[in-house]
Amino acid sequence: MVNDQRPSREDYYRVLADGLPANSAVVTALGNASYLWATLRDAPENFYLEDAMGLALPLALGLAVARPDRQIVVVEGDGGLLMHMGGLVTVAAVAPANLTVLLIDNGVHGASGGQALASQTIDIAGLARASGLARAHAIETTDAFRTALADAFETDAATLLALGTAPDTETARPPAALDPATVKRRFMQAIGAPRYVPTFFGGGMLEKP
Repeated sequence: MVNDQRPSREDYYRVLADGLPANSAVVTALGNASYLWATLRDAPENFYLEDAMGLALPLALGLAVARPDRQIVVVEGDGGLLMHMGGLVTVAAVAPANLTVLLIDNGVHGASGGQALASQTIDIAGLARASGLARAHAIETTDAFRTALADAFETDAATLLALGTAPDTETARPPAALDPATVKRRFMQAIGAPRYVPTFFGGGMLEKP
């Protein structure tokens, strides 16, 4: 989009990095959602979800339910959300008090080349409220984001912030390759999750501490 005056993803990410509580964990969706966050604030408490479009939100929901002692932040794209709308409805139904959803509302499928969404007029925050998530707000500036983010962390309620964002189709380069197995092991260790030991022919068990 020519002369797009909306904040960039990086602008929002810098505000997020400054405002994260010490006990937070961050789940990021595929593409620049993960690559840029890894570039700006790589940490063991980050879970970079590669090549699973639309599934960052369901994963973060499960994490928020399993770890109510942590603030869980998830960064999802508008295309990913529309691919798996059931995730938004389930978040509204479960309503974990420690979940903050940051929705990159840029109107394009950025990870696959910048193709426009099927509709450019979707009100993401309104869609979230219609799904039952009362705390859903459209954000257009970094100052508004800073205020809304602090409020989300201080309030015991699930929150969605739809961040009006200029598209970023140029791929960011993270400091190191995001190997999924390494990311998973590092994240599990950081949040103290027990390791799941699979067995042949189904089943399995959590490793004893």
